Amino acid sequence: MAGLPVVRSRSLIAVILLAIGLFATACGADSNDASTSTTSDLCAPPGVAAAAPAPTNLASTRNAGVDKYTTPNAPPLDSIDTSKLGLLAPGTLSVGTLSDAPPSICVDSSGKFTGFDNELLAAVAAKLGLRVEFSGTEFAGLLAQVSGGRFDVGSSSITTTDERRNLVGFTNGYDFGYFSLVVGNNGKVKSFDDLGPGSRIAVVQGTVQDEYVVNQLHLDPVKFPDYNTAYSNLKTGQVDAWVAPSAQAEGAIKPGDATSVAQNTFSLDNFVGWAVAKNNKPLIDALNSGLDAVIADGTYAELYSDWVPREPPPGWKPGSKAAAEPQFPDFAAIAAEQQPDATTSTAPKSTLQQLRDTFFDWSLYRKAFPDLFKTGLPNTLILAVVSGVLGTVFGMLLAVAGISRTRWLRWPARVYTDIFRGLPAVVIILIIGLGVGPVVRNITGNNPYWLGAVALALLASAYIGEIFRSGIQSVEPGQLEAARAVGFGYRQSMTLVVIPQGVRRVLPALMNQFIALIKDSSLIYFLGLLATQRELFAVGRDLNAQTGNLSPLVAAGLVYLLLTIPLTHLVNYIDRRMRTGRPDRAVDPVETQTITEGRG
Repeated sequence: MAGLPVVRSRSLIAVILLAIGLFATACGADSNDASTSTTSDLCAPPGVAAAAPAPTNLASTRNAGVDKYTTPNAPPLDSIDTSKLGLLAPGTLSVGTLSDAPPSICVDSSGKFTGFDNELLAAVAAKLGLRVEFSGTEFAGLLAQVSGGRFDVGSSSITTTDERRNLVGFTNGYDFGYFSLVVGNNGKVKSFDDLGPGSRIAVVQGTVQDEYVVNQLHLDPVKFPDYNTAYSNLKTGQVDAWVAPSAQAEGAIKPGDATSVAQNTFSLDNFVGWAVAKNNKPLIDALNSGLDAVIADGTYAELYSDWVPREPPPGWKPGSKAAAEPQFPDFAAIAAEQQPDATTSTAPKSTLQQLRDTFFDWSLYRKAFPDLFKTGLPNTLILAVVSGVLGTVFGMLLAVAGISRTRWLRWPARVYTDIFRGLPAVVIILIIGLGVGPVVRNITGNNPYWLGAVALALLASAYIGEIFRSGIQSVEPGQLEAARAVGFGYRQSMTLVVIPQGVRRVLPALMNQFIALIKDSSLIYFLGLLATQRELFAVGRDLNAQTGNLSPLVAAGLVYLLLTIPLTHLVNYIDRRMRTGRPDRAVDPVETQTITEGRG
């Protein structure tokens, strides 16, 4: 036992050092790091100087298809009645978007959802006299959220396909569906034709690239949740190729990366549009009308040149077929002027340097910590505490019902526990957020933040109920018998004698469950949150998307450690105290004499 204080002291010192390190990094320890960092803000408009010509290494266009969905024209702008658009909130366009695919869709350094897709949609909404409210979510659930009424519009560089049109409706195209094959410079894959059954092909799950690899190439891809993770796996050699939207592919590749775009492909019938509920034709017509209007007044060409300056493929133009032709700068000429000297080349980075630049860019740590502490930490704590309190209360009710002598209480409690412990957390969160959300929309204001907390509470209650039940049933039967012997009823005996002892025995396990809730709070992002509602992991991921660097995610992990390490050692301390009791203390002689005299 003599070594325990030493262990506690070392743990405390480790936590203090971690906190000091985070504070020092956030405040900026070495100004040289900031000045020498080569990381740029990918969620900022690159401008026309970054123009790119049309790719010459196009794959076969035999599957290009024919555009059969673009409307011949769009209704006149002055004929649109915004009161009949079926919006979730009058005068406000609720938009679900992503934060990790710059320059199309992302969150900038000020915490604003932006990118070409979103800035263009905001311009279209302004033409219609509507306000736009963006919420971040995951692409895998975006179309279902639009179809189910969580959002009015989905904005996420969504390439239209026949399969997706079975679920939602789409506006006319505002961008084209180029996507690129990105490979390692020293790899065996040089074109789409080189891909075979043994190839490890990275895609983002649920995207058109995923569909292309599965249904067109008839191969089994390696699926990732976001673009940065997919590209990081390519750089480290975990996959042979990455099939990605061209804008994201070109933005991800940096000088010194041993990767390049091997080929591009596109399809005229799979253009990029905004997703709208399938039966909401008035809103689709309104957005088409606004899109033609921003094309006509030059706003489209301005935003396009600012955010995604690249030559469109032959035969494609945005908006309806009657829309004006956008007047773009000569991107090919600008790109030729900006072309670097062919005699100069950037040496590829060593593995160690690449590891350091990817995970330990100290300037990004300093950039990440203010947002992590200001936005991410409060939201993580709110979600964890609220769900923890609700889960504890409901868990105790489940435990009592689970050991009840009445089967009408015992059976439902067991069924509930089996279901909520067996389902993945994401499934429960989506069921509550997307299933219950529309029912209580008037109460929540269509904001799923608190529904997410409730979903976490319901999930936690199944585990907490089992923890309480095991603790209560571990109390010796003699305790209940003794309480009954002195005149207590069954309910009084359980409430005043058995349950308090059982709860005391499982306090360490309860603290462990709370630590798990802190980490599970990151799953709430699937429901779609405002920029101010992002928790720690979402904040780190947004900065990861802005920079293409994984250091912000490591920074978020350090803040999680700052929360969980003290709680972990508090659990250990409580467990030791419960097993060993309080240390003996010497009784004062005067106190001993007083006790003795009192007995005499």
